[in-house]
Amino acid sequence: MRNRHGGRADLKVERKLAEKYRRMHMKTLYFKLSSIIPADHRTTAKDVMTKQDNLDQATSYIKYLRERIENLKQRRLVQSSTARNEMGTGYLLPIIEVKYQDLNLEILLISGVNKSFMFHEVINVLEEEGAEVIHASFSVVGDKIYHTIHSQAVSTRIGLEPSRVSERLKELVK
Repeated sequence: MRNRHGGRADLKVERKLAEKYRRMHMKTLYFKLSSIIPADHRTTAKDVMTKQDNLDQATSYIKYLRERIENLKQRRLVQSSTARNEMGTGYLLPIIEVKYQDLNLEILLISGVNKSFMFHEVINVLEEEGAEVIHASFSVVGDKIYHTIHSQAVSTRIGLEPSRVSERLKELVK
């Protein structure tokens, strides 16, 4: 019986020591967790924080960091897609260039392969503005499509207003 009682006492002491080391380890981990939360992110101004306060603030800070990471990922995605759409000249696609001389109107429209628009709508805009399409062509180079449209004013008295044509085309291809 004595061995049993002595064995129980040893087991009890071992459990107490294991629990004491576990608590000390957890206390150290809480302290480490508390120390990595920046002071400007702390929500309470208490000098002594409870373990629950530490966990709440750590959770809040981790959520903040996750949101920040998502925002940065989205920003990087937008910047990388913008960089892919940029030409060597630094312009973003699509590019619309309208040249007007006398009664002739030349439109150069450069778009990406992924950016689609209805070509017949561009022709409709020109016709609504009083232009007759003389010649239209396109070519694909790499990931860009170059459209060239030559047109003339239908009436010499009315003429064309290139700025208005340009604005309507910009609205159309957006």
